[in-house]
Amino acid sequence: MSTINIKRVKTSEIELKDRLVSIQRVAKVTKGGRTFSFSAIVVVGDEQGVVGYGLGKAKEVTEAIAKGIDDAKKNLVKVPILHGTVPHEQIGKFSGGFVLIKPAAVGTGVIAGGAMRAVLESAGIHNVLAKSKGSSNPHNVVKATVDALTKMRDAYTVAQHRGVDLNKVFNG
Repeated sequence: MSTINIKRVKTSEIELKDRLVSIQRVAKVTKGGRTFSFSAIVVVGDEQGVVGYGLGKAKEVTEAIAKGIDDAKKNLVKVPILHGTVPHEQIGKFSGGFVLIKPAAVGTGVIAGGAMRAVLESAGIHNVLAKSKGSSNPHNVVKATVDALTKMRDAYTVAQHRGVDLNKVFNG
């Protein structure tokens, strides 16, 4: 896995849009009864190849979302986009969540489930076929989707990594 370099991005340079993936009310049971708090998973992206996810926990919903956005801004990665779709087919995995992402023709749209859709749209991918396998837990699905996107490489990066001409990547 050392060959894959994750491209981190600074938040100061870009305008980010946030999407709430899921929010849950969680309870801590104590001697005095139940104490409720909220957990929010948020995805942020500039819709031009930069995406990140975060988890926020707080006593109030709005506070949890704000914390999730702040956390997401700390975990931004750059993903390659080629003509509004992904460069190649890729499988992503995190814990029990498996995702399959395939490139699609122009006009297809984002064919993906809830948590995956939020990540792909935030990244700026407009045409893609995606399938979530295994765990449907939004935490695992979001992390597996980001894993698949960080493994993506465009032809230019492959050529640079191999130290060959761009034409040689396609012609062998």
